[in-house]
Amino acid sequence: MTDPLTGAAPARLALTDPSDLVATAHAMADAARAAILPHFRTATLVADDKGVGRFDPVTLADRAAEAAMRAVLANRRPDDAILGEEEDYRPGTSGLTWVIDPIDGTRGFISGTASWGVLVALCDAAGPIYGLIDQPYIGERFEGGFGRSHVTGPMGRAPLIARATADLGAATLFTTFPEIGTAAERAGFEAVRDRVKLTRYGMDCYAYALVAAGQVDLVIEAGLASYDIAAPIAVIEAAGGVVTDWQGRPVHRGGRALAAANPLIHAAALAILKTIPDA
Repeated sequence: MTDPLTGAAPARLALTDPSDLVATAHAMADAARAAILPHFRTATLVADDKGVGRFDPVTLADRAAEAAMRAVLANRRPDDAILGEEEDYRPGTSGLTWVIDPIDGTRGFISGTASWGVLVALCDAAGPIYGLIDQPYIGERFEGGFGRSHVTGPMGRAPLIARATADLGAATLFTTFPEIGTAAERAGFEAVRDRVKLTRYGMDCYAYALVAAGQVDLVIEAGLASYDIAAPIAVIEAAGGVVTDWQGRPVHRGGRALAAANPLIHAAALAILKTIPDA
């Protein structure tokens, strides 16, 4: 994404040894797992509504997990900035920002499904450079960036390689809400939906993980925040996929997202979504 003042693309921060950054990301995900799992599928779990209009829940688990993740950063990397869902932005001086969502998919979390996840992204001025999608209950962790692209879980470790599907008519499409965004955004989504082989709903961040894992071809969503999409961008791109907004531009700051398994299927879906005017 170009700088609005100079018109130049932001330079990537030079990182000679990412090992501490990777270890920090895993420590944050571990801390979030420990904070969240005692609350999952419990009769005492209470969800507050922080939204206006559509129900937008937040739980003690969301807040505890973000606090735990921030504590890891305060100890290991106090000079990095933090952008999270549940607490205020914390500026930094290192040129790096951690973009975190303690529970992406709280509606699924309070419903007892295992489609929610912990999102951890490391960004420089140009966008995400590393990300984790962690599903604590299943015990799966999807990782992408710094030359890494793999999942670890109950079946061990496996590489993340996105699918090569090029034809929309053979594609599998996901979105979290069938009533996606505005009326125009819904029409755009439905135009793609009507061209694909299979459409499924309600998977939250896990759908993006499945793109990286070679199980799903497309995810189309609207109204996202940076903490919803930054980590999936890093993981999917490391697996060979493409993630942009509906005009083909960077989307790490949020908005309308098109995640695709490869450039060909991305181009096919983008040609349809580009007809939807910017909000």
